[in-house]
This record gives sequence, C-alpha cells and structure tokens, in this order.
Amino acid sequence: MELILQDELSVRQERLIDRRMKAAGFRELKSLADFDWSFNASIKKKQIYDLACCRFIREHRDVLWMGPPGVGKSFLVQALAYEAIKQGFVVLYRSIFDVVRDFLHDEAFGGEERVLTRYLKPDLLIIDDMGMKQLPKRSGEYLFEIIMRRYETRSTVMTSNRPLEDWGKLIGDIPSATAILDRFLHHAEIISISGRSYRLRNHGRQDEQTPEKDQPSNDGKDDKPTRKGKPASPKSSPSE
Repeated sequence: MELILQDELSVRQERLIDRRMKAAGFRELKSLADFDWSFNASIKKKQIYDLACCRFIREHRDVLWMGPPGVGKSFLVQALAYEAIKQGFVVLYRSIFDVVRDFLHDEAFGGEERVLTRYLKPDLLIIDDMGMKQLPKRSGEYLFEIIMRRYETRSTVMTSNRPLEDWGKLIGDIPSATAILDRFLHHAEIISISGRSYRLRNHGRQDEQTPEKDQPSNDGKDDKPTRKGKPASPKSSPSE
C-alpha cells in the first residue's frame, strides 16, 4: 500500500508539473544541465545556480538580465523558470511583444482586468526581449501597472539588450519608464552578460571541421602519368 501511494503521488506530481509547464508558455523547454557553461566566462555559474534555488521568489525579489542579443539570457531565464516549476511555483513567460499584444487585444474587447489578473497571479513572471524595438503607444502604462502591482508581492524577471537610460525612449514615456525602474530595481539583482552569441558558439568549430572543396584527389598515387599507349616498364632489380 505504501508503494502504491508513493507511485500515485509521483504520477500526480508529474502531471502537475506538465500542466504548469504548458501554462507557463515557454518558447521551448530549457534545462541548466543543457547549457554550455564553457562558451562565455562572463556568465557566473554559481550565481545562476544560486538563483535556481528560488530563494529570490520566496523573498519577492526581482532579477534584471542585461546583455547584447544572443548571449544566452532567454535560455537561462527559461531554465530557471523550469527549476521554479519543479519546486512548486507558478510561472508565466512572455516576451514584451506578447505583453503588448495581450493588452491591446483585450483592450479592444474590454477585458483589461482579465489579462491583468493573468500577469499578477504567477509567483514568477518573466518578461523577455525588452529593447528589441520601440513599443507602441500606451505600452508604458501596461508595463507600469504590472510592475507596480507585483512590487514586493511577487517576483518578476526581465531581460534587456538596451541600457537602462534608453528605456524612456523605448517605452515612449519617460515618466512611466522612470517609475517602472524605480520599483523594479529596488529589490532587483542585476546580471550583466557580455561576449559572443551563444547561438553561434559552434559556428567556428563547424567551419574548421568542414573539408576544403574542389581539391584534387590523389587516391594514394604519386607516380607520374605515362605517355598514352606506352606503359611504363618495370625497373630492373640489382640482381638482374
């Protein structure tokens, strides 16, 4: 009976994790075990694994990831979110474009409160790709309300490839950008990543391993070609 009960609890836990994974809306499943830590020395492995313990979620702190496109920010935040789900937290992953699209869609149908509830409920909210392009009008208002109402009650993680002084221009509303950063950075841990693209980490190796094309094949024959119709005569041995 004890084994049957343990098996049933294990199955239920796996189903719960699967449901929360689907609800989180990840681009793709990421795991810290799959990350290539050797490609970029600016990424501090210990710091990332400390975050994977999810203490910052329990303390309602935030995390801001800064760095150019392609350095692994999205991979790592999704991997951390996966660890959070396994530890029992509810997670929502959205790009900044998803955030704007969600609010604009529901605004047209009078459902702003419904979509706002979706963003306020999760223990961990991830807003990815901040700074990829300038946002539409009123985007700053949506983002400000999310950050303001999650402030010191839930944890929020954001990634950005633009410096903080550019956020006013990106959002199109300097007062809103200032208010967002004032609250978001109050209890936030900032992680800066520099260096080359994680997506292209194997590109140079593949080029090195690719054989040169259009090189004539020797096939192990180093003898000079003989004249047509006159086969080369064999060399006589000294004994002959």
